[in-house]
Amino acid sequence: MRNFLIIGLLSISLSSIGQEFNCQIQIDSRQIQGTDKQIYQTLQNALFEFLNNRTWTGVDFKQNERIEANFVITIQERQNDVFKATLNVVVGRPVFNSAYTAPLLNYMDDDFDFQYVEFDPLDFQENTFTSNITSVFAYYLYMILGMEFDTFSPNGGAPFYSKAEVVINAAQSSGYPGWQAFESDKNRYWFTENYTNSRYKDLHTFLYQYHRMGMDNMYDNADKARITLSQSINSLKNVYDEKPGLFGLRLIIDAKRDEIINIFKEGKPDEKSNVINVMKEIDPANASEYSKINK
Repeated sequence: MRNFLIIGLLSISLSSIGQEFNCQIQIDSRQIQGTDKQIYQTLQNALFEFLNNRTWTGVDFKQNERIEANFVITIQERQNDVFKATLNVVVGRPVFNSAYTAPLLNYMDDDFDFQYVEFDPLDFQENTFTSNITSVFAYYLYMILGMEFDTFSPNGGAPFYSKAEVVINAAQSSGYPGWQAFESDKNRYWFTENYTNSRYKDLHTFLYQYHRMGMDNMYDNADKARITLSQSINSLKNVYDEKPGLFGLRLIIDAKRDEIINIFKEGKPDEKSNVINVMKEIDPANASEYSKINK
């Protein structure tokens, strides 16, 4: 269990850095006709090395502390070395004194176009756009780091959201979709904007209170932990009141919906009532799902 605070991130020396991720990569090319399939295995291997063998922070991660993340690339179209694809990003967060991993992010990015020539190195420079494939993956790793660090210390993810912003700024003029504010209110640009906008500071409050103060204490005192979890959900209501339908809020709800339902099936009546009422209001499209809490 990672127990470091953000101050450790700022003070730790480069001599102690270590790889942060244990990422799994899958490339699904079944929609593409043809026999030239080796390129997908080559790309999958290259991405595995890029994500797992590069250092992304100044923090020393032990082997058992590496962040688990799964990426599934689904190739939809191919024209020579130009690919149109989607990218599914799934991330969990370990719970203290438990084998359970709490879902943190489960998002399908539909705007993942890229160019790739087999055996070309995957080059990434933080302040310069070199390729869309490396920029997109680096972007998501920084956002994942931000969310993970938020769950371990208050606003602990701030430095990583800033790094994601740098990637966005470098990619703005690339011509690839997903980086511009005007394209949609649900893309990479807005994901980061929501997490760096002080209006939505309760996104960070929720991540810390729910995971570190709630989930991590379930083993020691489940009843007390559920009280904290119930209170943390009110932070999501604050974000909803600020802007219903906020993209960053939607991503949290989509990741947490089933978990919240299952946890509060064991809750006390007043906890159940609070959670059902709040979640039905902030997630109206799935309001009927929360009735399962009372079953």
